[in-house]
Amino acid sequence: MEVRRMPHIQLPENLGINYAVLPGDPARVDRAARWLEESRPLAFNREYKSVSGKFKGVPVLIMSTGMGGPSTAIAVEELHKIGVKAAVRVGSCGALQPGLRPGELVLVTGAVRDEGTTLGYAPLSYPALPDVDLLCACRDSAERLGFPWHMGIARSHDCLYRDENPEIYEQWSKKGVVASDMETASLFVTGSIRGMRTASLLNVVLAWGGQVSQDIGSYAAGQEKLLKGEEREILTALTALVQLDHMMRT
Repeated sequence: MEVRRMPHIQLPENLGINYAVLPGDPARVDRAARWLEESRPLAFNREYKSVSGKFKGVPVLIMSTGMGGPSTAIAVEELHKIGVKAAVRVGSCGALQPGLRPGELVLVTGAVRDEGTTLGYAPLSYPALPDVDLLCACRDSAERLGFPWHMGIARSHDCLYRDENPEIYEQWSKKGVVASDMETASLFVTGSIRGMRTASLLNVVLAWGGQVSQDIGSYAAGQEKLLKGEEREILTALTALVQLDHMMRT
């Protein structure tokens, strides 16, 4: 019998990997894959690029989700169908508090659902939360690896260049929200509803008060401290998934 492949991520339903690391950018998949043993490419369709391998003996999938909530939700849905049990997003964010510096990590404790994708799944009264065990594993891993990290709420949105963004950021900053991204709420809500453990690690690429239209290019250009933050979040995610695997086995 022919093995069925998912229509978008193009991975087979019998892949047999329980854990995934989910960058947004397909180029980040290649940079993450260098930390894996027995790394091999799997598929590249639309925004979904994937490789498999092992980290400290544990099979892991690394797959990009693209940009924004809709493509993230599709990724989670199809990963769930092929048996992935836990996934950690490794993305970028803008800081909404002055104490966060570029290259530092944000471990997201919950997400403001200021986007449209999750409304297709549940009303706004449904919370966007990570899995507690996986979040704690991320915290333990970042601490053990000696990486600078913060914990707090992130706001997920759909409009990077909205004219009113400076005022909107100020409002959420005053409410204690620490970071802004476009995918975490979609990951948390879709994962919770489908029974997948999820967590989100964000690399600060814009300091509080920076201008997105002017400063976002510095990450694309590969500033050293931002790439260092990317490396930190990848290693934290991989280490956390190994810790989760050990917890589930014992």
